[in-house]
Amino acid sequence: MRRFLPKSLGLNPNFNLTGYADMKGCSCKVPQVKLQEYLRDVGIDMSQMESPDSSIVPVGNGMVLCSTTDFFNPCVADPYLQGQIAACNVLSDLYALGISTCTNMLMVLAVSKLIDENDKKIATSQMMKGFNDMATKAGTTVTGGQSIINPWPIIGGVGMSVVPETQVIYPRGAQPGDMLVLTKPLGCQLAVNLYEWFYYKPHQLEKLTTKPSEEIVNEIFNKACDSMGSLNRKAAELMHKYGSKGATDVTGFGILGHSRNLASVQHADVDIVIHTLPTFAGAIQFDKQVHNYRFIEGFSAETSGGLLVILPRENAQSYIDDFERQEGRQAWIVGEVVPGTKQARVVENPKIINV
Repeated sequence: MRRFLPKSLGLNPNFNLTGYADMKGCSCKVPQVKLQEYLRDVGIDMSQMESPDSSIVPVGNGMVLCSTTDFFNPCVADPYLQGQIAACNVLSDLYALGISTCTNMLMVLAVSKLIDENDKKIATSQMMKGFNDMATKAGTTVTGGQSIINPWPIIGGVGMSVVPETQVIYPRGAQPGDMLVLTKPLGCQLAVNLYEWFYYKPHQLEKLTTKPSEEIVNEIFNKACDSMGSLNRKAAELMHKYGSKGATDVTGFGILGHSRNLASVQHADVDIVIHTLPTFAGAIQFDKQVHNYRFIEGFSAETSGGLLVILPRENAQSYIDDFERQEGRQAWIVGEVVPGTKQARVVENPKIINV
């Protein structure tokens, strides 16, 4: 069934949060190459950072402050779900360090001036509620933030954890022979765009030689929403149990972009090789018809994606089995660590797993 019915919230029957922004979710991120150029211009080398995902600052007595910020334009029509996804996305940067507790969160909110007053009030309240409810589910509290008026709606925030440094799994310990495990499927950007084309931009469907049924569109989209709205907290907890040597979360740069960031901070001279792409069943057929997302190459943006976890070869399957038993969701071995020069690549003709 169609996931979001605006009238149930008192919204205009045709209300669609993504209709007030031209870019969706983490696809609004500055392209990776451009970001690296900007950082070099101000003398910052990403490969010298402790983590590509979070700031880590010693605060004395063996404690560190780990903090991150993330915000983006809406990627789904439902404002409550959008708030949930945004909170999940913020927390994943901490989870990628093996930190499963967040001390507190701040909320970043832009209220769209393009939405009429009734819809604006409801949609903004729902976004805030979704964000706050997910923070509560994660065991943390929203203690402040900032809000502005903006043409496009934006939601996100800051996550901060003060923890013993011994609890941090720095993402730099990969060795040849280690395995890469992914804890959520890929294809979120494909799913949300296909949904929007079907319901709000039917003229875009003319680009497709084979048009999907409404049932298929909703199935792909609902699976993507369930995934984006799920916390990576358990994946972080299990990193300690199974000797993880680091991780990153897969978001706007796609699995290859984030693998490149992860490879660049390794101490050893290694490469990350991605050989498997788990994706929502049906999404890949959409990508093959429009050729916009470079999914097979590993560049398709994800929003609130899974953790990409480096594990000793002998522990990878045990991590997956434990994760699936506790979370009720799948995880997959998607790559390996090989001798190299701190690069990452997706193999030619990677294995596709339809989830």
